[in-house]
Amino acid sequence: MRDVAIVAFAQSAHRRRTDELSEVDLLMPVLHEVLGATGLKANEIGFTCSGSADYLAGRAFSFTMALDGVGAHPPISESHVEMDGAWALYEAWVKIQTGEADTALVYSYGKSSPGRVRDVLTRQLDPYYLAPLWPDSVALAALQAQALIDAGDTDEGALAEIGARNRTAAVDNPYAQLTGDVPAGDHLVHPLRTGDCPPIGDGAAAVILAAGDAARALCERPAWIRGIDHRIEAHSLGVRDLTDSPSARLAAERAGAFDRPVDTAELHAPFTSQEVVLRKALGLGDEVRVNPSGGSLAANPIMAAGLIRLGEAAARIHRGESDRALAHATSGPCLQQNLVAVLEGESDHA
Repeated sequence: MRDVAIVAFAQSAHRRRTDELSEVDLLMPVLHEVLGATGLKANEIGFTCSGSADYLAGRAFSFTMALDGVGAHPPISESHVEMDGAWALYEAWVKIQTGEADTALVYSYGKSSPGRVRDVLTRQLDPYYLAPLWPDSVALAALQAQALIDAGDTDEGALAEIGARNRTAAVDNPYAQLTGDVPAGDHLVHPLRTGDCPPIGDGAAAVILAAGDAARALCERPAWIRGIDHRIEAHSLGVRDLTDSPSARLAAERAGAFDRPVDTAELHAPFTSQEVVLRKALGLGDEVRVNPSGGSLAANPIMAAGLIRLGEAAARIHRGESDRALAHATSGPCLQQNLVAVLEGESDHA
């Protein structure tokens, strides 16, 4: 296995609407920033991979237009996943492992503002039994929250505290969309209140991966990917225990998260109830600082929020604020798909 690290991370300021910006306009400053952080030029990147969703853009192969943000010349080795950018990072990591590239640019973006996200996300559901009923993403998350309450794992007050803690942490995050004292609000779908749900907004993110000595040359303290894995639950919600996440636990185990304690965890938990599930599945105690960036409750650009969790965890290692961090990304209803990566600073490199 080759040693691969995240050596740079950049993201946009996340906003409720960016009507004046195209996807390319949203991406270009982020791509320029992440390349500028390493001093690399486009022709020095071995592989480029992106993550986005055509359903958000409302047109097929929308990612090809976003490639204008990367540049038409020189020709590049490029790929795309119809997923959160965290899965694009996984593909890039595999590409580097094969030896076909030493560096990779990974980016993702999402403009959620043009449409109704709660309806768009129903297209992820089982097409025979669930999708025809049009249960929206908040209603499904509320089912999971109620299952947790019924099991005695949490209550509405505890969920409100999770929302408050995340958004208070986001006060120090200049890119966050929603920060500070946010009211719990009224019930959106019982038992979830507006404060238990993520903001809808637009944003983009990018990271650069590099292997071995190339990583050390590009970054003073690389965030080494010690392990990374992703797993999926059954598609049918009716056969799952919504109070647990076996796929997140298995991904964490395969990534080596349980080998030694982590000091930081960036969890992709768009709903407060999902943080309860993930903390239990990943064995995260109070000694672990969870979502110091504010997490997805502070900014949740769809298709970029998972990559941002990896980038935020890596950035804390770059700054020397963390030595061993866990980063998590999810996709699908009720934590259906989960990716876990373990990142470590150079001082822990063996």
